[in-house]
Order: sequence, then C-alpha cells, then structure tokens
Amino acid sequence: MHAFDVLGDPVRRRILELLADGERAAGEVSAVVQEEFGITQPAVSQHLKVLRENGFARVRAQGTRRLYAVEPEPLREADQWFAEHFRRFWTPHLDALATEIARGKRQRRT
Repeated sequence: MHAFDVLGDPVRRRILELLADGERAAGEVSAVVQEEFGITQPAVSQHLKVLRENGFARVRAQGTRRLYAVEPEPLREADQWFAEHFRRFWTPHLDALATEIARGKRQRRT
C-alpha cells in the first residue's frame, strides 16, 4: 500500500495524531476512535493493523496490553515527497508571514 493510501484515511490519520503524543494502549486508541468515528473495536483494530503492516506504527506487548507508537520513517518519506513537489507553493507565504511578525515585534519595541 502506498503511503498516501495509508494516510488518506481519516481514521488512520486520527490514530497517528493520537500516537504522535506518545505511546498509547490499543484500548485507549480504540476508545477515542470509536467515540469520534462511530466505528467498532474490530474496525479500529483493522486500521491499527494497516498502520503496523505498512510501517507507520509499531507495537509492543506489555503483559496483556498492546502499546502502539508512531514509526517516524514513513512520515519522513511522505514529508520529503511533499517538500520536493509542493513546499514551493507555501514557503513564500510563510516567509512573508515571518517578515510581518518580525516587523510587528520591532514596532512594539519602539
């Protein structure tokens, strides 16, 4: 599965957002996603499996719990692809914003 096929699903993106804050138990992830998306626990497990099998998440056992965490390398690869193809569209705008922020800070000092 291509990285953007994995990331294209809103449930999987939400799971990655949850995991970005640190390692979480599968049950905790499942509870949040079930509440927000109205899907079943087996459906959440399938999404976790897709993330794991495609390298976006890793899992480790701690007793009977399964703890999931983000695996950053595939995200770096997706970011690199964006940088190569699209960052040029928003970089000038971000640079202009940084200039305006700096200008505003200077004006407040004087």
